[in-house]
Amino acid sequence: MPLTKEAIGKYEKVILSQLERIEKMKAQGDFIDYAALDTLVVGLCGGDGIGPIIMEQGQRILQFLLAEKIKSGKVVLKKIEGLTIEHRAECRKAIPDDVLQEIKACHVILKGPTTTPHAGGPWPNIESANVAMRKELDLFANVRPVKVPPKNIDWMFFRENTEGAYAVGSQGFDVDDDLAVDFTVTTTQGTERIARLAFEYAKKTGRTRVTAVTKANIIKTTDGKFLNICKEIAKEYPGITFDDWFIDIMTAKLVDEKRRTEFQVFVLPNLYGDILTDEAAEIQGGVGTAGSANIGKRYAMFEAIHGSAPRMVEENRAQYADPVSVLRSCVMLLEHIGEAEKGKVLASALDRCMFEDRKHVITGRPGGATAEQFTEHLMETIKSMI
Repeated sequence: MPLTKEAIGKYEKVILSQLERIEKMKAQGDFIDYAALDTLVVGLCGGDGIGPIIMEQGQRILQFLLAEKIKSGKVVLKKIEGLTIEHRAECRKAIPDDVLQEIKACHVILKGPTTTPHAGGPWPNIESANVAMRKELDLFANVRPVKVPPKNIDWMFFRENTEGAYAVGSQGFDVDDDLAVDFTVTTTQGTERIARLAFEYAKKTGRTRVTAVTKANIIKTTDGKFLNICKEIAKEYPGITFDDWFIDIMTAKLVDEKRRTEFQVFVLPNLYGDILTDEAAEIQGGVGTAGSANIGKRYAMFEAIHGSAPRMVEENRAQYADPVSVLRSCVMLLEHIGEAEKGKVLASALDRCMFEDRKHVITGRPGGATAEQFTEHLMETIKSMI
């Protein structure tokens, strides 16, 4: 059966939109200089489910560590309401216009988890707020650290955030009753900037190995392009070893205790990065323990990598939600805005509370610590260190 004109038109629309995006990437300037700002605005988005509870703990930590700059007006913490599934469903938009306007008035965002509607669920089929925010703010790098000192694990993942299988995830279509089509997108500009960011991080932090993860042996065009560009970028960094692995075997190697400690920095397309970082977080102690940064040249957004956990809310267990993912994101936020020493103190305090004294252990249920109790102990630990 020949392709319908409607299907060809939809395919053409996707191609043209991506060519337009490439031109925008070509025209971009350099990264924003936060030190040059008179006032740095940090937006706080609570999100859905357990989001407001764990975000409250992130806000407390930022207020504590940035107290002097907040008092002097150099830093402003701004609460942004409305990034809830109820408001998004009412507006039929991934990010309502009024909320997006508030977000764009900030420089960096700390964000709680948001609910993404799914087929058969109670909410309209609107795009993920996370995906929409990454597109709107061009947050091309999803950066996720995973660290387990007792197991000698110290990984940093650079996941391309705006392309791959997620680039036009809401624009796939049914050609007819028998055929459904989605798209995977890889661009030269998008791959070069994520690869270079990974190598620059390795160079800056003294890491000696960068590993690309693809499925280029099967997905030859898009994954092949991603891998080939990474190889070319690697030539600019002769002091750093570059290697590549396929996503299927890499998922196995992360649980291979003999090999996994050899890896340092990973660079991956969107879908593989999503999968692998959740696996890595589980090794660290669960997705509730992992933070995430979404970096662009003008904006940056920091978030918990897990979902909104509606079941915890339904079962009246939300106060026992683990705030560590948001708190790890605060470490990355502090580092990103030039407060590396404060970020280092917070990271060390988290390591101590999670892996050493374990005075307040989060279990997600009564009998374990609440998010507030854990954060109280964390703040006391920070005070003892400064």
